[in-house]
This record gives sequence, C-alpha cells and structure tokens, in this order.
Amino acid sequence: MSDTPVIGVLALQGDVREHLIALASADALARPVRRPEELAEVDGLVIPGGESTTMSKLAVLFGMMEPLRDRVRAGMPVYGTCAGMILLAEKILDPRSGQETVGGIDMIVRRNAFGRQNESFEAAVEVAGVGGGPVEGVFIRAPWVESVGAEAEVIAEHGGHIVAVRQRNVLATSFHPELTGDHRVHALFVDMVRAVK
Repeated sequence: MSDTPVIGVLALQGDVREHLIALASADALARPVRRPEELAEVDGLVIPGGESTTMSKLAVLFGMMEPLRDRVRAGMPVYGTCAGMILLAEKILDPRSGQETVGGIDMIVRRNAFGRQNESFEAAVEVAGVGGGPVEGVFIRAPWVESVGAEAEVIAEHGGHIVAVRQRNVLATSFHPELTGDHRVHALFVDMVRAVK
C-alpha cells in the first residue's frame, strides 16, 4: 500500500501516544520522531500539545529546530495542536524567554488565552474541510490566534476567537481532537500529506 503516508509525531514532550493512535485510525503509518534522521524519513509530522516553551527548548537541545524549519519551508505537511499551534506561529504574543518557533503559518498566537488548566473545557467546533458536523474540541490551557496574514485561512472559530488555521501544507488547531476519539481532523491532515506525497 504505497498510498499509506508515513507520518511522524514529534515525541519530545506532550500527548504523543494519542496522536499515534488517531493517525493510525486515519490510515497513516504513524511513528514517534525524536531525532533529525527520523524526521528525514517521514512524509508529514504532527507537533502535539504539551508545554510550548519546554518543547521549543527540547527541539533546540535535540538538534531538531533547524531541520524542522527546513522541512516546513520545503513544503512538508505539518499539523500542530495546542502547543504545536504555538510552535507553528510566526509570532507569539508575550513569549517566554528563549522561546523559539518553527513557523509555517503567518499568524500571531496568544499563549494560554482560554485560561489556566482548571478552566479547560470541551466545545463543539465547526471546522471547514471536515464533513459530518462539528468536531468535539478539548481546550486545555489553549492558545487562540490573534490575527492571520493574507495567505493563512481561518478554518474554525470559537467564542469569537480563531481556533484553527491552515496555510498551504500546514494545519493548526488550538484544541486537542486526539483526546476525543473523533479522528476526522487527523483524517483531513492525512489527506493533506497524501496530496503532496
């Protein structure tokens, strides 16, 4: 089955296992990625939720930041959830000291915009390009997007705030679809990877 894309999940920190399961259920061959040589072997990559400052520092420490930037610039499809969305932004409002991003989407993101851990919530979110009704979004210390550039397409909003964006081969959601058992957003991403494979 040569049509089955190989999709990595950046396994430095965060909810890696849940993404591996969601990708497998969406007909991808999913594997954890920790090193540049593993990154070189995948057709696409998911950057999971977690703590964006920690993930940024670990990516630098493991020698992954520049290879990630290079692959994104070269057109590799990437999907970031929550902290992953922050890492895919060109700019973060109030970044922590030393926090770097991979970039890929012309957007400005506000960290922890929906509140602290104890203010986490679930909400039904209509996502453009995902059929079958709204997806259940889990928001955990979630960011939102303050603004997007001309090339970025807003594909979902919640409570008047942008919570999902796509720019060419890069997709980002401020919520966690991998925690719900609804794998339609992952299926959308697998289709994006298949289209450029």
